[in-house]
Amino acid sequence: MRMANTIAIVNQKGGVGKTTTAINLGASLALAEKDILIIDTDPQGNSTSGLGIDREGIGKSLYDAYAGRCAPEEAVVPTAIQHLDIMPSTMDLLGVEIELVGKEGREGLLAGIVRDIKKEYKYILIDCPPSLGLLSLNALVAARSVIVPVQCEYYALEGLSLLTRTLHRIRNSFNPSLEIRGILLTMFDTRNSLSHQVVEEVRNHFGERVFKTVIPRNVTLAEAPSHGKPIMLYDVRSPGAQSYLSLAKEILNENGVG
Repeated sequence: MRMANTIAIVNQKGGVGKTTTAINLGASLALAEKDILIIDTDPQGNSTSGLGIDREGIGKSLYDAYAGRCAPEEAVVPTAIQHLDIMPSTMDLLGVEIELVGKEGREGLLAGIVRDIKKEYKYILIDCPPSLGLLSLNALVAARSVIVPVQCEYYALEGLSLLTRTLHRIRNSFNPSLEIRGILLTMFDTRNSLSHQVVEEVRNHFGERVFKTVIPRNVTLAEAPSHGKPIMLYDVRSPGAQSYLSLAKEILNENGVG
């Protein structure tokens, strides 16, 4: 039986490219005819709106699956790209952390949702909120591995060391098989010497755990979500689109498996 490879896209910092990566990596893998599900665990719902889903018109969402109001598959919505589905987020997710605070096994609820649906997909990508609260903890317990987008800026290594300590604690307490699938350098500016320094530092520190693909700072990547489209549907020839297609190829080629 086919089982999805579940990857959480996580960084406790906002604005580093988590949602951009979830949407565009998901779309790139779907173009390779892999069945992909994005789970939007951020109450802001940027993955949901960035794929053209009207958040006001959603029937069932991730919140309903968390609350046990529907089966996981009932909360799945198809997107404009064949092979790409999303489990959307609504503002109701804001209440999950409060509602689950006293619930036993609360950190494993998303793992249960994923378990019920993962045979339908090749990859499940979980877009995490910019914090390490209960929603991110659920994502990290549900995932087999993580992709960590890191903006090419001054404090990049500092944030990475905090996150790696958090992942170590989660491995010890909840999910011993969790691993870093890769660190993804984002918002790289070729004209900026600091960007080059950050790339060199992160590669020296983390070695082969850093993806070869680097995501450039690219205007079309920033514009595409406002049109409700992944970059491949907005401007496939742009450097941003080509970089995410390259990342998808890198992931598919890892260990010679797709």
